[in-house]
Amino acid sequence: MNESFIPENHPRAESLKIREKLVKYFKIGVVVPEGLIAHGRGEAFDYILGEKTITPALDAIKAAAATLLLANYPVISVNGNVAALVANEIVNLAKITNSKIEVNLFNRTLEREIIIQKVLKEAGAEEVLGVGNNASAKIPELSSERRRVDPNGILKADVVLVPLEDGDRTEALVKMGKIVIAIDLNPLSRTSKSANITIVDNVVRAIPKLIDEVSKLRFESKEKLQQIVKNFDNKKNLNLCIGRIIEYLSNQAKVV
Repeated sequence: MNESFIPENHPRAESLKIREKLVKYFKIGVVVPEGLIAHGRGEAFDYILGEKTITPALDAIKAAAATLLLANYPVISVNGNVAALVANEIVNLAKITNSKIEVNLFNRTLEREIIIQKVLKEAGAEEVLGVGNNASAKIPELSSERRRVDPNGILKADVVLVPLEDGDRTEALVKMGKIVIAIDLNPLSRTSKSANITIVDNVVRAIPKLIDEVSKLRFESKEKLQQIVKNFDNKKNLNLCIGRIIEYLSNQAKVV
């Protein structure tokens, strides 16, 4: 199915457009088959969240925005799915938060790194870290290819934004003393539970809203930003997200 053939009034129009975009980028090597599977898993959670940004996610987005603005050296980690779905938004977010952008992949090949770098540069990125030999440092305790990071990027970062992340790397980054902001539709995942701030939302909604929130908060005092972060409780927020899922399913059960 071509995106141009998707009727705007189709009840699954946005979901179908996202799928078509992923397929398009799969064909040119940005997305891998495993990424398509991961998206399907996330989409299932999105469905039972009502396919909208819920209030707990908005609270997490606000805390994430404040954290990025307080950071000394923030880095945004990008994988294939993120590059395919929100490359322009990632570049915009990096610019307004003064963040570095780094390619980090589980299924890592030089060819794929270069293609993703190209996508990000076409979206306006001036610098993309973590490509080829530039990913010369290693995260301790990891055996996957995601252990390879750029010494001028994730290794040096105090805050790392990791959309669509692996739980083991989130745990390892937290152990290294980094503040990790995750975007994950599954509030039960290891990533969600390990991160300092988890935005339980679809990345295509979360990143634009994060940009908006950063724009609102960027001129606030350091003290106010610190208070926003201090008032955020990730465990409590995840419990609220799970509660919303239970509520949604209960309401659906009443109409079956």
